[in-house]
Amino acid sequence: MKVGIVGLQQAGKTTLFRAITQGKAPIDEYGGKPNVGVVAVPDARFDWQVENISPKKATPATIEFIEGAAKIGEDQRGRFGSDFFQDVRAVDALLHVVRAFPGPLGEPPTPDKDARALAEELILADLQSVETRLARVEKSLHGTKKDATTPLTMERDLLLEIKDALESGRLLKALSLTPDQEKLIRGYDFMSQKPQIIVANIPEEEIGEPESASVKELRAYAQEAGILVTVLSAKVEAEVAELPQDEQKEYLEAMGLSEPARDRLIHETYGALGLIVFYTAGEPEVRSHSIPEGTQVIDAAAKIHTDLARGFIRAEVGHFEDVRAAGGWEEAKRAGKVELHTREYVVQDGDIIYIRFKV
Repeated sequence: MKVGIVGLQQAGKTTLFRAITQGKAPIDEYGGKPNVGVVAVPDARFDWQVENISPKKATPATIEFIEGAAKIGEDQRGRFGSDFFQDVRAVDALLHVVRAFPGPLGEPPTPDKDARALAEELILADLQSVETRLARVEKSLHGTKKDATTPLTMERDLLLEIKDALESGRLLKALSLTPDQEKLIRGYDFMSQKPQIIVANIPEEEIGEPESASVKELRAYAQEAGILVTVLSAKVEAEVAELPQDEQKEYLEAMGLSEPARDRLIHETYGALGLIVFYTAGEPEVRSHSIPEGTQVIDAAAKIHTDLARGFIRAEVGHFEDVRAAGGWEEAKRAGKVELHTREYVVQDGDIIYIRFKV
C-alpha cells in the first residue's frame, strides 16, 4: 500500500514524513526528489503472536509513504507546477498537510482555505487528464454510428459525466460509480478520487488545548467534503521519532499524548481505505496481511499464495482475541474457538487463518 503526503509549501510535509518514517529526510522547500519510506504497521496483535510463537521469521504489514516533491521554483512560491502531483499519482491514499500554525512572518493560519486550494488543484489535475483522454477517444470514435454501444462509447460517456462533476467543483471520490465504471477508469489514477485524510499541523503550544477557531473552520469544510481530519504537531512528532524507543513513551506522557501520531495516522489510513488485517501464524513465520473489508477467505488465500486458492479445501479460522484468551492456537482449538469455513466465509479483522489445501 502506498500513501502520498501532499500540501502547500511550508505546511510541514517533510517534518511529518520524518515523524512517520522515523527518518531524517532533508528539508527541500522548492523541489527535488520525493522522499520515500516504508513503515511497519503498528499492531499489538501481531507483536503478541511473535512473542508467543517465536517464529523463524516475522513479517508485519507495511505502508510506503511518499512525500511528493513540488516542482516549484523559488520565484514561483505559492503556485503549483504543472507536474506537482507526478510523484504521488500512483498512491492509494493521500495525507493532505495543512498549516494550522502562524506563518514565518506571523501571518495567521487559514487551514480551511489551504485545504480548498489543494482540492481545487486535485480537480484541475483530473480535469486536464479527462480532457486529454476525451480528445483521443473522440478521435478514435470518428465514423462510429451515433447510437452504437462499444467499450469506447461507454468510456466516452463516463468521461463526460466525470468532466461535468469536475467542472462543478466536485471531488471524484464523491461520485457513486458502479464496479464496472470503477474498473473502466482505474488506470487514470484520478487524484480527487483517492481516499484523503487532512492533517492539521498545529503549533506545540496548542497540544492538549481546545481547538482553535481556524481548526474548527477546517473541520466544517472537511465534514462537508466527507474528509477525515486529524490534528497533530508534526514538529513534536518528529522530535519524538528521533528519541530512543524507551524514551518515547516518557516524552509522550509529558506532552499529554497517549501514542505517537504516526500510529494513529496509519490506523486512520487503514480505515479510509476500508482495509482490515488477518494473520497466518506458525513457527516458520508469523505474517500480517492487509485486505479490503468484505473479502472472502478464498481471495484471502490467494493473497497468501495462489496455490492455496487453487487447491483450497477448507479454512481453519480463529479470532485473535479468542486465541489470546485461550493462550495459543492449539489451546483455542481444544476450547472450540477455531472453526472450519468454506470459501464463501468473509474474513473478519483480527482473524488468524490456516488454509487446508491440496494441489
